[in-house]
Amino acid sequence: MVENRPFLTFLSHFTVIVGLIIIAFPVWMTFVASTHDQETMLRSPVPIWPGSHLIENYWTVLVEGYKNRPGTVPLYVTLTNSVIMALGVAIGKILISIIAAFAIVYFRFPLRMIFFWAIFVTLMLPVEVRIVPTYGVVAGLGMLDSYPGLIIPLIASATATFLFRQFFLSVPDELTEAARVDGASPMRFFWDILLPMSRTSIAALFVIQFIYGWNQYLWPLLITTKESFYTVVMGVSRQANVVDAVPSWNLLMAMAMLAALPPVLVVVFMQRQFVRGLVETEK
Repeated sequence: MVENRPFLTFLSHFTVIVGLIIIAFPVWMTFVASTHDQETMLRSPVPIWPGSHLIENYWTVLVEGYKNRPGTVPLYVTLTNSVIMALGVAIGKILISIIAAFAIVYFRFPLRMIFFWAIFVTLMLPVEVRIVPTYGVVAGLGMLDSYPGLIIPLIASATATFLFRQFFLSVPDELTEAARVDGASPMRFFWDILLPMSRTSIAALFVIQFIYGWNQYLWPLLITTKESFYTVVMGVSRQANVVDAVPSWNLLMAMAMLAALPPVLVVVFMQRQFVRGLVETEK
């Protein structure tokens, strides 16, 4: 039974409110900056309340780009590229990992555990470590400046394979035996029993991997030379690091707000499945 202690209740609520303010204040200032013109943002003090240029700024970056400034593209192009890349990475990681985990747990073949540990060891080899040979392979296959080149090198995931393997090991053996007695094939068992049972784990991994794909910067920067394949993170970075000019902070903040919107929506709409997936994974 939880004791009723008013002081502790007040302290916990106060801590949550302070933490929320600390986290939300930079987001608020970003939104405020995106609603003013450039002259206002270059004057002191910086405004803390929204201005009158919200629609103009957001329309400019979303549809027109930086008013034909060299090296820029409209934000809807980079947003589209980032959505395709993030979805491709998330779905690809889940598909490959769940099938690999299914094979490791339910099939007996030579060197099975060696293959599993070989996959697990790749946790020590992130993209940054193997980026040069990976680039060579992608370039040799002619996948530069393409969606497959953005997605395929990132879809292998040792973490997701390990999590699915641990979940499959927790499935009772009686369930497997019952499916075998009923004449279910391995793929029927996987499709009708394991996949529905893994729904919350899949949802949790989808959220994590979508954000992982969305935040990728180094790999898209390396393999894309055409502006039509730039991602939104690249677009924001390019406008924040202009040479011999002052960044258009109002437009840059509008880009940042729009760039943060898709992952936030994914988390908001899938938060219940995400939390359930993490809790069930821990169990």
